[in-house]
Parts: sequence; structure tokens; C-alpha cells
Amino acid sequence: MSLVSAIPTCSPAIARAHFRRRLALETDCADVAAALRAGAPDFVLLHAVGSEAAFRKRHIPGALHLPARGITAERLGAWPADTLFVVYCAGPHCNGADRAALRLAELGRPVKVMLGGLTGWADEGLAFAGEI
Repeated sequence: MSLVSAIPTCSPAIARAHFRRRLALETDCADVAAALRAGAPDFVLLHAVGSEAAFRKRHIPGALHLPARGITAERLGAWPADTLFVVYCAGPHCNGADRAALRLAELGRPVKVMLGGLTGWADEGLAFAGEI
């Protein structure tokens, strides 16, 4: 028996609930890129880390720079309460997107994290906005 199969799988019902929960909290670079290419995305994309200078240098097209520390009820007042926010950070080594997602959730806003962040975007071969 391999290490893969040594621990039995859960029931399909448990797996379905688990993966539905994950997809309710996460999205990926390809899906975000497809929505942006289609125009008029149904979410606000937030670049959730770094300085303004770093954001200007390289970010995902259409993203707004709003790190977790800047997410306030007043700042979010610019969008309707049911606006979906998609947050990303530098990549798997960064927790800025999780911090921003937590802050948005604490303020009662719908949120998903874009898996991979800037690293994932680059891995997909997608173009960046900025000065580079």
C-alpha cells in the first residue's frame, strides 16, 4: 500500500462539501484572467501587498492597490455591500491576500483569494501592468 492510499478517502459527500467550500473562498489566475478579458468583471481585484511604488512597477491589469491595513469600512463605502472582492499578493510565500481577505470578511464583505498571486500570474504567462 502506498502512502497515497494508506489513509482512506472520505465519502463523496464530504469531499463535495470540502471542495465547494474551497471554491467559495478561492479562485485562480486563469479564471480571473478570463473574466478580465471578457470585460466588466463582476468583482473588484485588489493588489493586497507592498508599497504604492511596487504596485506601479508591476501588478495585474485592472487591480487596485489596497493592502489589508488600508481596508476600512469608510474606504469600502465606494462599493455596494454585495460587491465581491478578489485579493492577491506576491505569491504562495506571502500572506497579504489572506490578511486582506480576513479584513474584508470582518467588515462583512464577500471575498475570494486568487491562488498563486503574482507568482501564479507569471507562471500562467499572463501580462502585467506597470512600468516593466
